[in-house]
Amino acid sequence: MSAAGFAIVSGAAIEGILLGQHHQVIDVITNAYQLHGQGHSVNPDSYFLRFAQKPDARIIALPAYLAGDVDTAGLKWISSFPGNIQHNLQRASAVLILNNFATGYPRALLEASLISAHRTAASAALGAGALTHGSRSVRKIGIIGAGVIARQTLDYLFADGWSAKEIAIHDLRAQDADRFAQWVNEKGGQAAYAVDDARASCEHAQLIVLATTAASPYLIEPGLFAHAPTVLNISLRDIDPALILAAQNVLDDVDHCLKANTSPHLAEIKTGNRAFVAGTLHDVLTQRLLPDPDRARIFSPFGLGVLDIALGNFVLKAARANGAAVEIDNFFASTARW
Repeated sequence: MSAAGFAIVSGAAIEGILLGQHHQVIDVITNAYQLHGQGHSVNPDSYFLRFAQKPDARIIALPAYLAGDVDTAGLKWISSFPGNIQHNLQRASAVLILNNFATGYPRALLEASLISAHRTAASAALGAGALTHGSRSVRKIGIIGAGVIARQTLDYLFADGWSAKEIAIHDLRAQDADRFAQWVNEKGGQAAYAVDDARASCEHAQLIVLATTAASPYLIEPGLFAHAPTVLNISLRDIDPALILAAQNVLDDVDHCLKANTSPHLAEIKTGNRAFVAGTLHDVLTQRLLPDPDRARIFSPFGLGVLDIALGNFVLKAARANGAAVEIDNFFASTARW
């Protein structure tokens, strides 16, 4: 047994690898959910590093191991600094370390903001497809939050066969909603526009995408989801517990999602139980749980580290195959005991 080499994969290389690979990425994420649902993973709690002088900022460590054909451990170290957007910087930045499971040695360092965005968007598209009845050609998609994650998610939805006659976009920064709508309209085939409030984005929408940095619920109007949409609760803290309790709730992982004051966690605190949780996405994918057409179906993905490990492993293999990985000779000064 010997320690494997060590490689670095840049964001530019990853962008090229993932370009146009939406279906392959969704397949990777589906496989990761299946392995996790079958118990072939280790996915401990994330660790949040917070700062008194920057209360809205955080850096999160997501360690995980995924078995099966991935058989890789690793750690995503991702920061969220919302103040960055004031300087035209992306809110999130990240790196991913992958470890050789045979030896434990780190084998690669990858830029991970793209990996994180793609796995989040692929997970959302997978949830939307699994929970929606009928055609993916809908009258209206509502989007709240006009950042990178929302754009990436919409890109994956389009690639997975979704279309809409209209797309209503809301963001607290009106200029961002306008730019997002312009981006959608330039892609062609969809009619996107900005709206002044979140309610207007949700009204009559068959599919709703929540991708904000909200720290507490602001979607509180009773009956807001009475028309039984599919809701992708990506940002997790937008929805009032009363709306959660009236819906069919599907999580990516129950224990992970019911913490840190997510909307489902607030519903658990309010009721003192978890009876409102219908099941997991894995339950839906294996048809142990069927979507309820008469209620809103809310998919709340906490964001599992195993998804980053799975997609990072896919990217590393591709980067080494096409020569985009930068191999670092003698990264480990010595690996032999003697």
